Amino acid sequence: MMCTNEEPQAANQPERVPVMKSPEELTELFRSMGRKVTPQRQRIFRALQGEDSHPSAEWVYQVASTDMETISLKTVYQTLHELAELGEIQALDLGTGTTRFDPNVEISHHHLVCRSCGKVRDLFADFSGLSISASQAEGFVVGKAEVVFRGLCQECHEKLPTVPGLRPPPNSSINSQT
Repeated sequence: MMCTNEEPQAANQPERVPVMKSPEELTELFRSMGRKVTPQRQRIFRALQGEDSHPSAEWVYQVASTDMETISLKTVYQTLHELAELGEIQALDLGTGTTRFDPNVEISHHHLVCRSCGKVRDLFADFSGLSISASQAEGFVVGKAEVVFRGLCQECHEKLPTVPGLRPPPNSSINSQT
C-alpha cells in the first residue's frame, strides 16, 4: 500500500464515538456474568468512565492508585482483559510496546499512532477496496483488515523545526508560518 498525502475516502464519521459504559453499568455487567466486583474493580471502572483515548493499563493504574493505594497493576491488567473478554473494550497491539485498550468496539475503524508520544486516535476512513490475492494470502482466510497509520500528532509535529517541503498537518500553526 502506498502512502500519500491525499485525503482517504471518508467513511461515515459518527456524530459521537462511543465511550466506556458508566461504572454502574460495568458493575452490573460483572455481577450478571458472575464475576467478583471489588472496590479495586469499581475504582478501575471509575478511571475508565468517559475515556476514549485508548489508555494503557499503566495509565489506568496511575489514575486509580492516586486515591486507592491498595490497587495493583496486576488487578488492573486482569480487569481490563476481562472487560475485553466481555466485549466492552478491545486490547490493541499497535507496535508501541504497550497494550492499549480501545473503548470503541461498536464502530469499525482504524488508528492513527504518533511515533513520538504514542498518542492513539480513531480513524474513520473507508478502505473497503483493500484486498490481497489468494496467492498473497498464503492459505490464510482473511476476515478483516486493520490499518494503522504512523506519524506525528499535531503537538509533536509543531515541536519540530520547519523543514522545507514537509507538509504540516491541517489546522497546524505551522501552516501560517509558510
